[in-house]
Amino acid sequence: MMTPVKRVNRFFMTLTAPFIGLLIGLWWIQPPLDLQLHVDQFSPAQGPVKETGLLKQELIQAQAAAAYTIDSVSASAKLYKATTNEMNQIVNTTQTQASRPQIIYNRRISAKLGIPSEVVSSDRIVIELFQLNPGNYKAYALKIKLKDSSAATMSLADAVSGAETTMQAVSRSGAIAGINAGGFADKDGKRYPLSTTVVGGQYLNGFESSFKDLSFVGLNKNGQLIGGKFYSREQLDQLEPQFGATFVPVLLKDSMKMPIPEKWKLSPKRAPRTVMGKYKDDQLLILVADGYNENGSSGATLEELQDKLFNMGVIDAYNLDGGGSSSLIFNGRVVNKPSDGNLRPVPTNFLFFK
Repeated sequence: MMTPVKRVNRFFMTLTAPFIGLLIGLWWIQPPLDLQLHVDQFSPAQGPVKETGLLKQELIQAQAAAAYTIDSVSASAKLYKATTNEMNQIVNTTQTQASRPQIIYNRRISAKLGIPSEVVSSDRIVIELFQLNPGNYKAYALKIKLKDSSAATMSLADAVSGAETTMQAVSRSGAIAGINAGGFADKDGKRYPLSTTVVGGQYLNGFESSFKDLSFVGLNKNGQLIGGKFYSREQLDQLEPQFGATFVPVLLKDSMKMPIPEKWKLSPKRAPRTVMGKYKDDQLLILVADGYNENGSSGATLEELQDKLFNMGVIDAYNLDGGGSSSLIFNGRVVNKPSDGNLRPVPTNFLFFK
């Protein structure tokens, strides 16, 4: 007799037998599985991939080359900067060493003048005022270093009167300093510059050959003192005069004392004087000697001023108009004591600008 459990088992076995037989048959036969997906159309092309790989390699090489170039440029820039700094130091050292002789020379000539009582300095000019008292006379000196040739000129009085005082010329032009310049002649109530006169690079009344020991004195286009006797215009033109006037005599030339004409030694023997010279470095030295009259009993002799300039190291020096014409204006005031009691009007004045 079958129990209920056996009947249930037989039922399920009868139900699942066909499926089990099917699985056994499939396992035994094993038909091949072939899926036709056709995925070739989605595969990457070989050409672009290869080219991309080559391009990547080239980019890597270019990056390496760029990095090397940057390093090289950076190293070159550092080397250039270091070289430039060294060259600048060499230039500065050279300039300092080159200027040392000038500084030493300036100290040496300044020591002979003493301590300046006033100094005016700018990027165009340096002017130092000194007081001198050698014993036989009293004088004032201006040592002038022109940094710009345009900081010096010569004024010419207007044609109506033909003359003006140095103070008037200084005030009219705005100059910081001024001295009387060349000689003059009076005619018909007017004053005319003596002989060859150059203003602004032009001859005022043409060239006149030197006579009776007259000499020209002025500055050239480079601000250098020039002067002497000239017997042709070509001689003077070679020095390129910018301005200048005429008087007498030459005191020093090329560090040598020039013979002073006997007439100028005695008439007058002593007098107020204005003389102008230069050092070998082209600094100017102006001496203005005081005197209370023109009769020969006060002031300085030409020999005394010649010796003084020579001992101070001046190489060229020229006498300008003196007596009552001698005048020195500096920083808005009259420094010397004019022998006339007042400044004398003259046709020409040397002026200096700050």
